[in-house]
Amino acid sequence: MISAGEFRNGVTFELDGNVYQVVEFQHVKPGKGAAFVRTKLKDVINGSNVEKTFRPTDKMPKAHIERKDMQYSYADGDLFYFMDQESFDMVPLNSSQLGDALKFVKENDVVRFLSYKGNVFGVEPPTFVELEITEAEPGVKGDTATGATKPATLETGATINVPLFVNQGDKIRIDTRTGEYMERV
Repeated sequence: MISAGEFRNGVTFELDGNVYQVVEFQHVKPGKGAAFVRTKLKDVINGSNVEKTFRPTDKMPKAHIERKDMQYSYADGDLFYFMDQESFDMVPLNSSQLGDALKFVKENDVVRFLSYKGNVFGVEPPTFVELEITEAEPGVKGDTATGATKPATLETGATINVPLFVNQGDKIRIDTRTGEYMERV
């Protein structure tokens, strides 16, 4: 059990049959009345955000989110197969369970499965990935405006904006949390 007075960013707990993660919290002690804890919570199963207030003495059961590294093997239609690196078992997930998680992941990359009580609810790609650009228009000579970008297609099929000096065939590093170009490799 965890009390609302012990909330910190990243803490996960159960409330009304849902699993929430604390995104932001604030202990408030008004001049009159009792203290309370104002929070911004993220439902880890469906991704929605909620704002709730608690008394510091409110207690909730702590939720343990399991994280396990799995290797992305291949896609077969609507199913994506991942291999457990310890037991070598293949685990299939459908595209509705993944969302955009595999946007920057290619075959044989290691991803992290997020599960609660044995049910997988999400997949985290690596924070940074290196991918090759398969399609990009050449930069226009003389167009050196600061921050100018152009669209480029990556080997996974995703499209991102890159600086004008990046060309087809270049390998680049991408931050998967924001989907932004970081640097040429």
